[in-house]
Amino acid sequence: MATSSATTAVRSWRTAFLTLRDETSSLSGCPSVSQLLHDVLFSNLQSLVYAASDLPPHEVTSDLLFLLELVSNAPPRDGEDSTLTFTHTCHLVHGILQRVSFEFNSSSFNLILNSFQSIINFFLVKAATKSSATRFKPVMQCLETTRCLTNVYQGKFSPLEIVHLVKFVLHALECSHAEFVCLYNSSATQRSTAESGKRLHRYSSLWEVQALSITMLGEAFSRAGSSLPVDIWQSTIEVLRKVIDVIASKSVLGEDSILSRFYSSLLNCLHVVLTDSKISLSDHVSGFVTALRLFFVYGLTSRPQFTFPAVGHKEVSPNLPSEEPKKIDHTPYRPPHLRKKDRLNIKQSKPQDHRIFSDDDSFTMNFMSSDSDYSDSDGSIKDTNSVQSSKVRVAALVCLQDLCRADPKSFTTQWTILLPTNDVLRPSRKFEATLMTCLLFDPCLKARMASASTLAAMLDGPSTVFLQVAEYKESIKCGSFMPLSTSYGHIIMQLHNGIIYLIQRETHDRLLASLFKILMPLISCTPYSRMPGELMPNLIISLRARIEEGFPLKTDQTGLLVAAISCLTAALSTSPAPVQVKQMFLEEVSAGSVEVDKRTGVLFTLLQCSERLASPAICFESLQALRAVSHNYPNIMSSYWQQVSTIVFKILKAASPEVPAKAWKGHVGNTAGFIGEKVVTAAIRVLDESLRAISGFKGTEDLLDDKLLDNPFTSDCIRIKNVSSAPLYEQESSEDIKESAKAFQSGSEQWSEMIEKHMPLILQHISSMVRTAAVTCFAGITSSVFFSLLKETQEFIISSLIDSALHDEVASVRSAACRAIGVISCFPQVSQSAEIIDKYIHAVEINTHDPLVSVRITASWALANICDSIRHCIDDFAFKPSIDSNANSHLMASLTESALNLTKDGDKIKSNAVRGLGNLSRFVKYTSSSHPASLGDSRWLERIVQALVSCVTTGNVKVQWNVCRALSNLFLNETINLEDMDWAPSVFSILLLLLRDSSNFKIRIQAAAALAVPSSVSDYGKSFSDVVQGLEHILENLGADHLSAPSSFKYRVALQKQLTSTMLHVLSLASSSDHQPLKDFLVKKSSFLEEWFKVLCSSLGESTTHLENENNSVGNQKKEMISKAMRSLIEVYEGRKQFAVAKKFEMMDSGIW
Repeated sequence: MATSSATTAVRSWRTAFLTLRDETSSLSGCPSVSQLLHDVLFSNLQSLVYAASDLPPHEVTSDLLFLLELVSNAPPRDGEDSTLTFTHTCHLVHGILQRVSFEFNSSSFNLILNSFQSIINFFLVKAATKSSATRFKPVMQCLETTRCLTNVYQGKFSPLEIVHLVKFVLHALECSHAEFVCLYNSSATQRSTAESGKRLHRYSSLWEVQALSITMLGEAFSRAGSSLPVDIWQSTIEVLRKVIDVIASKSVLGEDSILSRFYSSLLNCLHVVLTDSKISLSDHVSGFVTALRLFFVYGLTSRPQFTFPAVGHKEVSPNLPSEEPKKIDHTPYRPPHLRKKDRLNIKQSKPQDHRIFSDDDSFTMNFMSSDSDYSDSDGSIKDTNSVQSSKVRVAALVCLQDLCRADPKSFTTQWTILLPTNDVLRPSRKFEATLMTCLLFDPCLKARMASASTLAAMLDGPSTVFLQVAEYKESIKCGSFMPLSTSYGHIIMQLHNGIIYLIQRETHDRLLASLFKILMPLISCTPYSRMPGELMPNLIISLRARIEEGFPLKTDQTGLLVAAISCLTAALSTSPAPVQVKQMFLEEVSAGSVEVDKRTGVLFTLLQCSERLASPAICFESLQALRAVSHNYPNIMSSYWQQVSTIVFKILKAASPEVPAKAWKGHVGNTAGFIGEKVVTAAIRVLDESLRAISGFKGTEDLLDDKLLDNPFTSDCIRIKNVSSAPLYEQESSEDIKESAKAFQSGSEQWSEMIEKHMPLILQHISSMVRTAAVTCFAGITSSVFFSLLKETQEFIISSLIDSALHDEVASVRSAACRAIGVISCFPQVSQSAEIIDKYIHAVEINTHDPLVSVRITASWALANICDSIRHCIDDFAFKPSIDSNANSHLMASLTESALNLTKDGDKIKSNAVRGLGNLSRFVKYTSSSHPASLGDSRWLERIVQALVSCVTTGNVKVQWNVCRALSNLFLNETINLEDMDWAPSVFSILLLLLRDSSNFKIRIQAAAALAVPSSVSDYGKSFSDVVQGLEHILENLGADHLSAPSSFKYRVALQKQLTSTMLHVLSLASSSDHQPLKDFLVKKSSFLEEWFKVLCSSLGESTTHLENENNSVGNQKKEMISKAMRSLIEVYEGRKQFAVAKKFEMMDSGIW
């Protein structure tokens, strides 16, 4: 009986579609398509749906495609006929899809989309006056059918088909947009209807159409977003922006379950689209942010709230919410997926209208919810409105985070909108739409986590740059104009207040970890020097208190403790070091808080944590913090050296030397209780930094005899070089210098202890990382400490460095040894020892040929330092006079050859090589002589000059600067007669070109200084006239110079002063020149020179520098240089019969004294 019924149904299907094909094949005499479809198909619609399951899928697919093509291509008839035709067609295709799997290809999928697009366009545009009940159901079924096809056949669509699908969905959204605007503006009435339980059927509302369309759009992007073209992505953003703008047009969001589902669909789609941003969002960021802010308090304003923190009452311990409040439910527990099934079963048991296929209702709910919607962590199903609202808030925060990452530069302009500028903890601000409100007051943990992630993303972007202008001003009145820099300062202050408050009170481990992730970049980008002085001490004290308090047992205690100590390390590493923090440390030291019997203070806490050898991660981070203290607050290190030394020794002894080398390369936390190489290395670096702080290490001890220091015009422009490896000392007074001398004397005791106690355990360690750190310690020793050590200890240091540089198999160890050699070779006593210098040269020269660049860089740096050391002591000793009389020349030749070879290497190495050549060219004798620095062959000089000239064209900025410095040293070599050298004109031309055309002011300054080195006209040779004219041209056009980068502007004053000094020098020699065209040029430029000297003379009467106030000789030296140059010009003008001009200069000359 059942078989007979199925056969009859199949026969009816085939008869109907065969009749339809026959009737439509003939145009003449054919009734309207609507009438034909009603007579042949739609009159027996239900039986056709059931018959489809008994037919082959390819036949069903072919017939339905024919139907869709017929309906979509039919000429427009009566509106009512088209409505019925499209409605029945959608119902038929939608119902059959639930029973039969379609078989289609690319062309058939495009036909389906085109047909559905025509139907959607009809109902949403042409039939806009019809009731929603008749219009939205077929639209929904078109969308649901399309979504079902894409879900079933996902992965089988080509990129072009995905593009077609996205365009189809975008078209549906655009068609419904005008009606959506009207619907949203009248949503208040619909909400009241929904609250009274009189909801319209879901197909009668446009919300579902919008939500499903947006959901499909997001699914398409999640599957193939990266392969979609830019124009499709941009069109999607513009459509979503239109929807977002409609929402933002109302200051208050509507709240009910339908709207919550719509908002979730919209925000989730926006999240997927923004995740793969393809172009700049600068035109959309502001609009998106304005709308997303409205969701920060969505679902909260109409609900009973929780207890908020009471500002200013520390004794009150407010309970900030950590999750959504749950209603008590005494029913037996059922898993989330069974709860949903129960809900659907209840819904399906209700009476339905069988005319619209009630058995397909569950299909339409798939886009609205998932099993996770009612998870245990979010509360009972009875509180579904609260759950949905919290999901909307989370989705909005995630979109905000996506915006920040997609276009961080544009997002920085939204900081003042998203973050508070005052009273962040005040309860009355709990409903303000700021990220800190979400983080502090939101009852949903997921929302607070999302807010924390967004804040971390904002602080991780370009904020480190623009927040540097921030400053805090307490006197800003409420409501008055606040400059952007001040707004940033107040925002930073409120971020600190809120984060510190939460860190002190929060108990949830994931949120705590997120808070530390926020605090770390916040510390790094905050300009604490322009913030309230108590901010940094309060931060450090709060972190110390939380570290000492610990974390709940159920949390990842080690991970949270490591994160807290890392934040403390970042705070202690801020530069410049806050004075208030230094004072806090001094008070701790004076109170004895680092002693064993005292258990308070930051230093004690760090020392205590660094002793937790059973937790290598905690030990490592604590050592990093101690190193930061040693670097930024060196003056307190001597007070707790003994504790540091003891802890480091304990760590070194606990490290197992029997562990194989592979284990040392693992992470410190891989083996519980095992002290790995990272912990040992960190301990050595703390020891190293402490010794540098106690010894007064300030970098390489340069033997300065720079002519800039002798120049009265530029002596006040000398910048103090900051060495990153040196502790941050404050500017010292005369009393501080006396105290420092005592401290440095005690530094030798600490160094002796370290060499005797710690070095034997680490210098030959199995780990190369440990050996590198051990050797690096020697690069931090000072000459005063070195020569206060016992002779045997000095020899131990020297031999250890040479042995490491020559025989260690690991490049990092050899590189560290070369750096230490470069430091110690600058000590005056060491440089006077021919034997030590010879060993150093041998060790360094071998490493200059190392295949690794890192080794060659430090070796070349050490080589340049050795050359400089020899220059200062070459006259005090002779190299190995008893062994070989030619050894000295061979040694000079070896140094020169090594430096020449290194000029062909990379820029970093080339820069050091040029510096070495400059140091050598200052003192080497290029003629036959018994002097220890004699090479005896002028061809060496030609090779040096050729290498320097080549480096100007092939090297970077630093190389060019060193070339100018090297040429200055070359000009100072008294054994070279510049006027007789063929290469001299080209060298002066190069310096003039660099002075005129270089975009770097520091190069131009050094080029100008080099041009002032020759002491006579004969030294300039034939180039003297070119030098004078070139300098005058540069001075005359200096104000119109736009070549330099903004970073060079701070050197403009120094350049002007150096040019002034060089010009005065060459003008003072002008009267000694016999070059008549030069004198004619000076006559021609007399007007400019007169004005220039007037300005120069008037500057002598302006406010002088602090140095000139203390020593009046600087001002007198300036006057002497100016007067000497004017007297030379007077002589030139009188010789050229320019007595009137000469008289003007005589009057100026007499007026400066």
